[in-house]
Amino acid sequence: MNELTLENLKRTFYRAIELKQKFIAIRMNIGDLPLDEMIINPIENVDAKLNYYQKTFDENLYHKNVEGIRIAGFTYGNSYKDIEEILWF
Repeated sequence: MNELTLENLKRTFYRAIELKQKFIAIRMNIGDLPLDEMIINPIENVDAKLNYYQKTFDENLYHKNVEGIRIAGFTYGNSYKDIEEILWF
């Protein structure tokens, strides 16, 4: 997995488009929850999701307004299984 930066998130999402992947995915760490969450979206949502993440998270992928929330990983894949193998370690 790439270094956790907003720039690498953007690169990963655009790479998913280039490779014609079906899904993009984010692993979200929410400080007071015992386990991370995984958010999976269809590739068609990539522009809207990227716009949201750029507005909401800083360069190191920490939420700008809510302490304790951070993007802890990101990837793409053609199946949920592909994504799970990368993000859910």
